Amino acid sequence: MLKMMLAPLKWAVRFVLALVILFEEWGWDPLQRAMARIGQLPVFRHLEAAVRRLSPYLALAVLLVPSLFLVPVKLLALWLISLGHTGVGLSVIVLAKVVGTAVVARLFALTQPALMRLAWFRRVYARWTEWKAGLLAWVRASAVWRTARALKLRLRRLLRRSEARRAQ
Repeated sequence: MLKMMLAPLKWAVRFVLALVILFEEWGWDPLQRAMARIGQLPVFRHLEAAVRRLSPYLALAVLLVPSLFLVPVKLLALWLISLGHTGVGLSVIVLAKVVGTAVVARLFALTQPALMRLAWFRRVYARWTEWKAGLLAWVRASAVWRTARALKLRLRRLLRRSEARRAQ
């Protein structure tokens, strides 16, 4: 009985986690590339070089610090929502998520070699990537995902045909 009651909850939690992971997957590479372009500026180039040289535990601290800075921003957003400024609060949350993902993605790219020297981090990272792959496989096997993907491909083909007709 308990198992039957927990199944929908487990599905809901998995679904929410999948949405978060999909957002991260969607944004991780493009945002990291954008931050890498910013990192080419002279001021940041030296900073990035210093981050690359950090010891494993300092690299871990540098990777975690942006997350700590986002907590007050998200609390501010919740406070704004509680005051009735829902649009502003949600905008702050989305902006914090995008900026946070960009910064963490770049910092991870810079610190990953140092972090992989920690045996426990390698194990956790391997488990994380395996778990994430399974979750993404579950999402991609869903009817909703397959339907959305088919619609996206169909729209892309229609747009190409339309552009080709206009070019003639």
